[in-house]
Amino acid sequence: MKKLITEIEIGSIAGELGIEAGDFLVAINGQSVQDFFDFRMVQTDEELEIVIEKANGEEWILEIEKDEDEELGLIFESGLMDNMRRCGNKCVFCFIDQNAPNMRETLYVKDDDYRLSFLHGNYITLTNMTDDDVERILKYHISPVNISIHATDPNLRIKMMNNPKAGRSLDFLQKLADGGIALSLQIVLCKHYNDGEQLDKTIYDLSRYIPRGGGDCSLSVVPVGLTKYREERGLAELEPFNANDCREVIKKVKFWQDKLLSEKDARFVFAADEFYLKAGIDVPTYGEYEDFPQIENGVGMIAAMKHEFNNALLESTNENPLPQKITVVTGKAAVGFIQSLADAAMAQFPKLDINVVAIKNEFYGELITVVGLLTGQDIIAQLKGRSLGDLVLLPSVCLKNDEDVFLDDIALEEMSAVLNVPVKTINPLGHEFVRSLLCNQ
Repeated sequence: MKKLITEIEIGSIAGELGIEAGDFLVAINGQSVQDFFDFRMVQTDEELEIVIEKANGEEWILEIEKDEDEELGLIFESGLMDNMRRCGNKCVFCFIDQNAPNMRETLYVKDDDYRLSFLHGNYITLTNMTDDDVERILKYHISPVNISIHATDPNLRIKMMNNPKAGRSLDFLQKLADGGIALSLQIVLCKHYNDGEQLDKTIYDLSRYIPRGGGDCSLSVVPVGLTKYREERGLAELEPFNANDCREVIKKVKFWQDKLLSEKDARFVFAADEFYLKAGIDVPTYGEYEDFPQIENGVGMIAAMKHEFNNALLESTNENPLPQKITVVTGKAAVGFIQSLADAAMAQFPKLDINVVAIKNEFYGELITVVGLLTGQDIIAQLKGRSLGDLVLLPSVCLKNDEDVFLDDIALEEMSAVLNVPVKTINPLGHEFVRSLLCNQ
């Protein structure tokens, strides 16, 4: 299938050959290109024969000699160079199904594409995978692959995902593990579904994929997110985890960590920070997260941030910041932790006046307490009229990856204008937080 070229990099081989935006790539070395991975692999060849279809229908055959690491300079209609694979499940816990109405279209897209798992860290379920897909993953060593497991009991997985393919799709795991593919596995924990004994079974079953001596296989356990829109959408009733439930989950995860560390030299399974915050239990120490294999999934972020923050404070003993008042925005879940960091900074730098404000999530409902799901309208409504000082800081996870825009499409500069104070974002890293606090305005 030919692929539309939308842009040519300046000074590239493609530009020198007269290839233009609007042309189509038909084949390379006699083969059609299915997607980005085919293109990336064949592009490394030092001798290429490329078939281009011009916008007027004329066909060019171009012979190219180049260095192995030299790229052609072609940019295509989509990053995948192929149609995205959609999710065919109807999971009882799906956040998209309980999303707010009238938001931007992309927030309702359900992808389930192993290529996006590699490129952007998306989680897949394997339910739309084929043997040919697995062979392509192995051929191109597409690693790591992030996989939502939820349960290894076939009947329970079918029930939770509302897909008859869910029970047998986990058969692909062994082949991927045997092929040296790093597996980042996830359980979205739902009360009275996959907790308790089922959680034990799932952890035990998945632990067989741990390479001897540790290796690239890990499992996170994260709590289901429940918004206020579930009931009006007629979705399955799910109970939130209370503090005691969270303590039980932590206890179970700790049991398996100790057992697997002894038997396989890897803790393997990790509970999300949210469980510890809700249980009122300190998160594990920095070293207990090993190489932080699941930090992008909200696992170990607090331990990492605390470690980096304390080190950054030690390295900043000679700093002398100007007096300033700073408002730090966070969600309800982490307010105690962020306050402890602010207190440490103010103790070392008395000229700083840091006010930590926890924003209640009115948009999605009070059960959603993580900072990454805060909207611009909630932040503005709850900060407006306050004495905010010289600067407002909020985590960058509140915004789109590529734009300074919140989930509800309010722009960062719009918020600054309404609040009449500079609003800046910081990465959820300890040293970045310290640097932002010490930055003289």
